[in-house]
Amino acid sequence: MITRYRSLKTCYSENPVLVIDTQSSHGDLLDAADQRLRAASDLLETLYCMCFKQADAKDIPNIVNALYLLVQDGCDLLEVAKHKQPE
Repeated sequence: MITRYRSLKTCYSENPVLVIDTQSSHGDLLDAADQRLRAASDLLETLYCMCFKQADAKDIPNIVNALYLLVQDGCDLLEVAKHKQPE
């Protein structure tokens, strides 16, 4: 049996706060995944275009964490959408 709410892999707590509603429409799941993956892609493109001499080394872990959250959440959403039939 599939549970209605699936916790995100990026959840570090035993009691997840952010979850995926597996009963959401296929289109809504894909839209949410697309939003996160495009945000990650846009951030990577911005970083690619920047001169790294301007970057502060302490910002790198923050950037990596943001990218990880966006990509992992997008992948989690795609995984749920993959198992749903399009309307």
